[in-house]
Amino acid sequence: MEFIQNYNPLNNIWLSALVACLPILLFFMCLVLFKLKGYVAGFLTMLLATLIALFVYEMPFDKVVSSLIYGFLYGLWPIAWIIIAAIFLYKLSVKSGYFDILRDSIIAITPDQRIQVILIGFCFGAFLEGAIGFGGPVAITAALLVGLGLRPLYAAGLCMIANTAPVAFGAVGIPIIAMAKLVNVPAIDISAMTGLMLPPLSVFIPFFLVFLMNGFKGIKETWPVLLVAGLSFAIIQHYTATYLGPELPDIASAIVSIAVTTIFLKFWQPKHIFKFDAQEEDQKEDKKSNKTYSTSQIILAWSPFIILIVMIVIWTMPSFKALFASDGILHASTLKINFETLSGIYQTQPVVPDNKAIKSLFELPIINTVGTSIFITALISMLLLRVKVQEAATTFIETVNEMKFAILTIGLVLAFAYIANYSGISASLALALAHTGNAFAFFSPFVGWLGVFLTGSDTSSNLLFATLQQVTARALDIPEILFLAANTVGGVVGKMISPQSIAVACAAVGLVGRESELFRFTLKYSLAFIVLIGLMCAFIAFVIPEVIPIVSH
Repeated sequence: MEFIQNYNPLNNIWLSALVACLPILLFFMCLVLFKLKGYVAGFLTMLLATLIALFVYEMPFDKVVSSLIYGFLYGLWPIAWIIIAAIFLYKLSVKSGYFDILRDSIIAITPDQRIQVILIGFCFGAFLEGAIGFGGPVAITAALLVGLGLRPLYAAGLCMIANTAPVAFGAVGIPIIAMAKLVNVPAIDISAMTGLMLPPLSVFIPFFLVFLMNGFKGIKETWPVLLVAGLSFAIIQHYTATYLGPELPDIASAIVSIAVTTIFLKFWQPKHIFKFDAQEEDQKEDKKSNKTYSTSQIILAWSPFIILIVMIVIWTMPSFKALFASDGILHASTLKINFETLSGIYQTQPVVPDNKAIKSLFELPIINTVGTSIFITALISMLLLRVKVQEAATTFIETVNEMKFAILTIGLVLAFAYIANYSGISASLALALAHTGNAFAFFSPFVGWLGVFLTGSDTSSNLLFATLQQVTARALDIPEILFLAANTVGGVVGKMISPQSIAVACAAVGLVGRESELFRFTLKYSLAFIVLIGLMCAFIAFVIPEVIPIVSH
């Protein structure tokens, strides 16, 4: 049976959008007002979305069930697998005792925890986002910051906010590359426009992170290093995005920012050393009592993350990916499940130019997934750090056990995401905004923000709404790359409130069941950022359109 998505089931786009918005409102209420656990909020949201898909959008029951199962499985693999592997790697470092050395080596660069958050959450997190994406950066950096002494909620919240700057170019530029292919626009053009809109945010984020930790007093004490970190990141981000394309901005910006900031800290340190929940006198004593370690010990302590970088490079190489192609020797390592009941679902105009069947083949890559590269890194690290096999096995079981509710939460929110996308609920919301005329220049980033909230992925949001952005831009006679980039840039600040991201971050720092606290922490900032990005987009469209790059095709 075919199911052609109907984006206006109530014959009034605003009424249809209002009904489509109900699951999102319920999710907000569950976390903000009722303060329910993440998996409870996820289940109730999924249930309401299912009922709306069945009775309002008239989606066939078998397709509803298949959509839910498909989404839940995607939540387990690759998303949950990435987080399990990342936390397992972190725990091995702690169990071995080498994490203490790693922590002291970071403190040797700067004992100030405000700057540690910039180096790890912002700079190192951007590198990981550029290389792997999919929740791994927040999991790894938040766990590291907890190990450095930050409170779990703060560590998770700060890392989610820090993760906004690099998301658009995450996973070697795949959000923009996938979008460009879909709408037949050169990736370098969308990349250049994105590279024009993002740098102000990249400069601002380090200052904002310190403001959240220590107010204007903290900014006054640390502004030189914040400027160095943010400005070096933004300059390289703009240059690489404009002239080299979407693959390298995150990785190049992160490496340059880490190097420049570390060198700067050799010559400058804040007069007042800030640590959470500690008195300055205690901090001075801690600094005096720090042990000294040999270079080999420090290298060994950092080896899990050095190996992780090497593994990520290997996993992203075209020659490695070719091994898993249809004619590759490792092709059989990707298991495939064909959801035949989903094959009759079609997206239609204006979301896509012509009727397009949604993806019904579920692929489960055993080896060719980021989670496996992190897991192999953990196994190599186990040998290097001399962790006994039995202790490593116990640690892995402990990790899975601690994450069982987080895994359930991730599965449920992905099930909600897929039923929303496959039924047409998501598109109804975006189409309503597209009916706002010239005001859409302001609302365009909101579509991307909404897409990432629903899917947890800037890539998925771009694939979901790229054609809609393109069609609306042409109707308004506005250069299409502005709205395409706006979808991407809007999506980056939606990441910090995405149910998937919230679940991942809570799992990383041991806050499973307390997702509502993290959601309330990030929600107001996400809303403020998306309004500012909307104003920026409208300003570019109507005041300074000459800054929009000329499309090369």
